[in-house]
Amino acid sequence: MSFSLFPKDVKFFELFKEQNRKLLKAVTILDEIFNLEGDVEDRFTRINIIEAEANAVSRRISTELSSTFITPIDREDIHQINITQEALINIVKATATRIGLLDCGDILYPSRRLVRSLRVMIEEAGHLLGKLSQNKPAKEHIETIKAHKYECEMLLLVGLGELYEAKDHKDEATSIIHIIKWNHIYGRIEQAVERAERLSDVLEGVLLKHA
Repeated sequence: MSFSLFPKDVKFFELFKEQNRKLLKAVTILDEIFNLEGDVEDRFTRINIIEAEANAVSRRISTELSSTFITPIDREDIHQINITQEALINIVKATATRIGLLDCGDILYPSRRLVRSLRVMIEEAGHLLGKLSQNKPAKEHIETIKAHKYECEMLLLVGLGELYEAKDHKDEATSIIHIIKWNHIYGRIEQAVERAERLSDVLEGVLLKHA
C-alpha cells in the first residue's frame, strides 16, 4: 500500500490538480494563438474565463490553508504551489492580452517555440503533482522541465537577436515600435517560463523532504 503525502480528508492535492488543469487549458489556448489560425478573439475570451475560474480555486486553497491546523506538507510549500500556479495563469492571460492589444503583425517563429515549450513545462508539472500524491519518483519530469527551460533560454536569445537585427521595416520609427512591442511579449513569456521552473523547484523540494 503506497503512502500518500496528502491524506484523503485534506483537499489540497485535488485543488492543486484542478488549478493545474485550468493552467494547462489556458496555456494550450495560448499555444493555439501563437501557432494556429482561427478566431483569436474567442481564444482571448476563453483564457479570461479560465483565469477567473483558476483564481477562485486559488482563493479556496488559501481559505483551506487558513482554516486547517495540521497540513499534510509545510504550510509554506502549500502557499508557494498555490501562488506560483496562480501567477502563471495570470502571466498567460497577460501574454494573450498583449498579443491582442499591441497589433504585433506576424507571430515571430522563436515565440511560437517558446510558448510550445512553456506548455510542455506546465504539462510536466502536472505529472509531477501526480507523482507527489503517490510519493513516487519524478526524476524524468523534473529533467524534462529543466531541458525545456534551457531550450527557452536559447530561444529567447535567438528571438531577441533576430528582433534587433531585422531590417524589414520601411523606416526607423516603425522598426523601434516593432521592437518595443515584441520586447513586451518576449518579456512576459520569459516570466512565465521562470515561474514554471519555480513551480518545478517547489514540487521537487516537497518530494525530497518526504523521500
